[in-house]
Amino acid sequence: MAAVTASVPTCEPPPWAVLQRHLFAVLDDAWRAFEDRYCDEQGGLRFDFDGFPPCRDGADDFYEPFFNWPMLYMLGGADDLLDACKTHWNEVTRQLTDAGFLVDEYERGYDWFHQGEALLLFYGICAADPSDETFRQRALRFADLYLPESPAGNVDGPRRMIRAPHTGAGGPRRGVNEEWAAGYGAELFNMKPYGLPLEDLPGIETWDDLGDPANALRMGEAMDRRLGDGDVAVNLASTSLIANAWLYSHEARYRDWIVDYVQAWRERAAGCGGLIPDNVGPSGQVGELHDGRWYGGPYGWTWPHGLHSVGAAAVVAAVNAALVTGDTAWFDLARTPLDRVLAEATRGPIRDGDSSMTATWRQRLGGEADGDLQLVPHRHGVHGWFDRQPLQVAFPAWIWWCSGDPQDGRRLARVEAECGYDWTTVQGFRDKEEAGHEAPWLSYLAGRNPDYPARALAMALGQVARRMALIREDDSTVRTDDIHWWQRLNPVVTEILVQLTTGAPAALYNGGLQQARVRYWDADRRRPGLPADVAALVESVDDAGVTVQLVNLSNTAERRVVVQAGAFAEDRIDHVVADQLDGGYPGAGRAYRSDEPATSLRRIEVSDNRLLVVLPPGTRLQLAMSISRRQFTPSHPTFDRYQEKQNDAR
Repeated sequence: MAAVTASVPTCEPPPWAVLQRHLFAVLDDAWRAFEDRYCDEQGGLRFDFDGFPPCRDGADDFYEPFFNWPMLYMLGGADDLLDACKTHWNEVTRQLTDAGFLVDEYERGYDWFHQGEALLLFYGICAADPSDETFRQRALRFADLYLPESPAGNVDGPRRMIRAPHTGAGGPRRGVNEEWAAGYGAELFNMKPYGLPLEDLPGIETWDDLGDPANALRMGEAMDRRLGDGDVAVNLASTSLIANAWLYSHEARYRDWIVDYVQAWRERAAGCGGLIPDNVGPSGQVGELHDGRWYGGPYGWTWPHGLHSVGAAAVVAAVNAALVTGDTAWFDLARTPLDRVLAEATRGPIRDGDSSMTATWRQRLGGEADGDLQLVPHRHGVHGWFDRQPLQVAFPAWIWWCSGDPQDGRRLARVEAECGYDWTTVQGFRDKEEAGHEAPWLSYLAGRNPDYPARALAMALGQVARRMALIREDDSTVRTDDIHWWQRLNPVVTEILVQLTTGAPAALYNGGLQQARVRYWDADRRRPGLPADVAALVESVDDAGVTVQLVNLSNTAERRVVVQAGAFAEDRIDHVVADQLDGGYPGAGRAYRSDEPATSLRRIEVSDNRLLVVLPPGTRLQLAMSISRRQFTPSHPTFDRYQEKQNDAR
C-alpha cells in the first residue's frame, strides 16, 4: 500500500475540523443517553405490545430509531457502538417475532416502501462488520427470499416480477391492511391529505364520500382486490437486499436477478414512453388491475406519495444495477420521471390543498416556502398531474453522483436555477430521513458556498441539542401508543458527517445502500472510521477525482488513517497530489510568531484502492486524488480484505 506523510502544520485549526470532532463526541454521549432512556436491559424498545393490535404495518418503526447508528460507527464513532447496534437489532427482532410481525427474523409480508426503511439498520450493520458470520448468513438468507428459485414464492421468474405489493418471509401476502379492507372511511383523517386511493369508483368522488359506510366498504374491498396483487414499482427497492448479499458472496444468481428484474421495469417504462409505470397485474401486464392505466398502484403515481416513492425506488434500483454491473446505462429508468415532472412545473408558493407535504416543505425551506418556487407535480391520476411540491434534490443529486454523466450535471444546474430558493442557505431542520441538505452541500462542492462545512456542522450540533432537550422533557415510561415516537427523538445525526467526510449524499431512506467516494480506516486500531482527533473534509468531487483535507487536531499523538476509494473499495486511486512543508515553521525559538509556512506539491503514484496517510501531531494534509471509478469488484470490505480482482465477479 502506498503511503504519504503529512508535514504541513495545522497552525490555527479550521473551525470545521474542531466542530466535526466535537460532533463525534456529542453523538457518542447522545446515543448512550437515548439507549438508557428508551431501551430495556436486553436492548429492545420499551413498548407494551400487549396493547398493540395485530396488523401488517409497524415493524419498520421499531428499527428506524437506530437506522443510522452503524453509519456513525463507520465514520468514527465509539468502539462499543457496533455491539450496541447488533444488540438493538437482535432484541427488536425478537420483540417483533413475538408480536407476529416477523417469520425467521424477517418481515412476514409488507410493502417495500416500509421494508426499505426497516432494513437500513440491517444494511448498516452488514457494511460496518462484514466479518460477522451471523449477519452474513442472515444477509444471504433474506436475499434468497427474493430470488426466482425461492420456495417463499415471492418472485415469478418467467414473468420477471414480484407477485404482490406485500411480500416477505411468509410469501406473497395479497390484499391490503386488514383494517382498510374492512372499510376505508373518512375517519382515517391522517390519510386525508393523500386523497382517494382509487379514483374510479362510481359514487365516490371526494374524501367526504367515504363518510358513507357503504362507500367505505366498497373502497376497502376494491383496494384489497386491486391494490393487493401483482407487482409495483416500489418493489424495485428489494434490489438493495439482493445487492447487499452480492457484496458478500458475488454469486451470479444475485447479480443476474437484479439485472433481469430492473431490465424488466426498463422495458415496461419503454412501453409507456420512458416513464416507469407503477403497476403490473398478476399475468405480467401493465395496468391489468387498473383498466390499462400505467398509474394507480399502491405507493405509486396516484397514491399516496407519487414521485417520492416511485422516484426513490427507480433511483435505488438504478444505483444497485450499476453497482453489480459497473454500467451506468441503468439510470434512464430514474431520469425520465424527473424530466417529465420538470416539464410540467409551475411556479408559486407552497399552499395547503395543492400539496400533500406542505408542513414538511415549510419546515425544510422556512420562510422561503412562501416565495416564487418551482413546483413539480408529484402525482398523476385520472384527472392528470397534481400534488405540486418542490423537487426533492436528492433524486437528481444521486443520479449525477453515481453516473458522472454531463447531462445529469446539467439537470442539477437547471433545478438550482429554477427552484426559487437559495441553495446556499443551511436550514435548521432534521426529519426522520436524516437528509434534505443536499442543495447547500452541492453548492459548496461547486465553490459557491465556502462556509457550508462549519455552518452545517453547527446546525447538526443544534439538532442534537434539541433532540436531547426533548428526551429530557419526555416523562413517559413504557410507550403504548405512538410507534413513531423514538424515531422523532433519535439524537444521532449523520447526514452532514456523511457529506463532508465521504463526499456522498445520505442514503435514500426508503431502502438505499450508503455509498461513498472515500471512506476511512483507523490503521492502528484496524477498524472502520477516522482515528481519534482526525477530521476529514471532502472539498471537491467529480467523476475523475476527489480532493480531501485531513487534519490531526492532537498536538501530542501521531494518527494513521487509511483512505479508501469507494464505499465498497470499487474505485482505484491512480495517483495523488499532496501538499508538503518546505520551511518557515515553527520558526526561531526566540520569535513571538512563525513565518507563514512555505509549501509545495508532490505527486505520489498509488494504483490501488487504498492509501495510508500518516498524520504527525498538529499536521494537516490536502490530497487531490485522481480516481478511476468502478475498477474493482465491489465488496463489503474489512480492514484486511478489501481488494478483488478487477471485474472478475461482475
